[in-house]
Amino acid sequence: MRITTPVDRLRSARSAARWSIAPLLLAVVGGVASPAAASGARIPWPGSGQSAVAVDGRGLLGTSGAVDRPHATASVAKVMVAYQVLLDHPIGVRDSGPTITVLPYEAAAYRAERYSGQTLVAVASGERISERKALEAMLLPSGNNMARILARWDAGSIDRFLARENGTARRLGMSRTHYTDPAGVDYRTVSTAPDLIRLDEAAMAVPTFAQVVGETSARVPVAGVVTNHNRLLGHNGVLGVKTGWTGAAGGCLMFAARVKGDKSHTYHMVYGVVLGQPGPPPAGRSFDAALRLISGARASV
Repeated sequence: MRITTPVDRLRSARSAARWSIAPLLLAVVGGVASPAAASGARIPWPGSGQSAVAVDGRGLLGTSGAVDRPHATASVAKVMVAYQVLLDHPIGVRDSGPTITVLPYEAAAYRAERYSGQTLVAVASGERISERKALEAMLLPSGNNMARILARWDAGSIDRFLARENGTARRLGMSRTHYTDPAGVDYRTVSTAPDLIRLDEAAMAVPTFAQVVGETSARVPVAGVVTNHNRLLGHNGVLGVKTGWTGAAGGCLMFAARVKGDKSHTYHMVYGVVLGQPGPPPAGRSFDAALRLISGARASV
């Protein structure tokens, strides 16, 4: 059973089953304003960490914190995994996509890691899981092991996948971003809030990605029903995107929301990122920070 936020509220008939890499990348590189273009909008910025918020058609409204200094991203890194996989293996919103086979060493790693404190999804050796279900298993409950399985499947090895991710980050203009692991467990996987705004907009432009991150739950092989860690879904116009937390990163959240502007009285997409928020998993106080940023963006447009 799957509960979804209808994608047709977010995207029109652009939900074609196939996407080419070039249009996705080119459409986004110029889509979000640079930090230098930030407006003087009065936004209730969080008092710690760093953040950024943008509105479609208006670019970056502003930033807070040391956004010139790369910060650990925690599981927000999985957004790039999903985006890269969908660039390399595009599937439509109604498609399951190719089948991935879980290898014996990946199943053994799950058994060894399940008491380590990592967020994992149950897998079994020889398990066959579709690309779509693997994306759900990674993005909703934040399965670290599924991020590694997807990376290996996509590029043949995790190292080759990381090279692809870093190349995609450069093409998106994410100049302060570097990926050293797919799951974001490694504190050396870093980015900045303005960089991640670019990825936020790029990923949400892919209908299959937008649909998956808008699901509150999904049923996947072996693990059964998994639930989304993003408790903002369905509130204040929030349509996604991804939570994250590690000791090094603090609470992190990439979000996207569709709101009606207080001034324009028309609907806008708001994209935002908060990093380094205090508090416990799954995202520290980043949920509260995100709601304030959404309210500030709504008031500014």
